[in-house]
Amino acid sequence: MAERTEELAVALFGELFMADQLARNRLSKVLPKGMELSHFGVLNHLARAAEERTPAQLARAFHVTRGAMTNTLAKLEWAGHVHIRPDWDDARRKFVSISPSGRSARDAAVAAIAPLIAEVVEALGAERVRAVLPVLREMRTRFEEED
Repeated sequence: MAERTEELAVALFGELFMADQLARNRLSKVLPKGMELSHFGVLNHLARAAEERTPAQLARAFHVTRGAMTNTLAKLEWAGHVHIRPDWDDARRKFVSISPSGRSARDAAVAAIAPLIAEVVEALGAERVRAVLPVLREMRTRFEEED
């Protein structure tokens, strides 16, 4: 019985990893010029949060190192997509917010990827996608609990 469960787990994660790789590849190709998936992810997070975040909070949210997040934020700041300001109460910390340019870039990225994602959902069927979402969410939350 345990062997069957392990085989099922290996098959599930094999499919998840391959779907992730293929989706990232397809989405990267349609993003606006110069935008990477990591940039879109941060801009989308900041746009949805509608409040400032520290680089450490962003790194935790994306499960990346602070160095990796600092690199992504530096590129976004250089492009004018985020504002980074010092914390006036604690000079060691910084706060990040999305700029109007960043919001426009995020909206352009959403407009570019939405048809691609909608096409996949339409091909699979909305009901099937709705049915699998709770399972995927629970998987994600279980892995987040382990971090």
